[in-house]
Amino acid sequence: QVQLVESGGGLVQPGGSLRLSCAASTRTFSSYAMGWFRQAPGKEREFVAAISWSGGSTYYADTVKGRCTITRDNAKNTVYLQMNSLKPEDTADYYCAADYSRRSVAQGVRVISEGEYDYWGQGTQVTDSS
Repeated sequence: QVQLVESGGGLVQPGGSLRLSCAASTRTFSSYAMGWFRQAPGKEREFVAAISWSGGSTYYADTVKGRCTITRDNAKNTVYLQMNSLKPEDTADYYCAADYSRRSVAQGVRVISEGEYDYWGQGTQVTDSS
């Protein structure tokens, strides 16, 4: 069982930045590809970004490409989502998820699907303060 705990959410003004973190409680963190998803009020959860087990490949949703960066530190069992130039439509609960896989994520195949992931965190809220 892998527990994922997100942090770093909060109020942010349009154009501002936030860094979300997700800490995993597993000694095999490097066996997992990691993803970030978000769910805005009244909407379905959607894919944001994914990173392969090594950090060697990443994939982003078009809505955040160029504004967000996903990284990971396998020594700290943590994955990050740096969010810049935030927009009101970025307001959502953000979830990290773990996929037991050592595939590349560069093509976005499967990693954009919620069903691909084995474990989920409880989420952290990002809210537009305007």
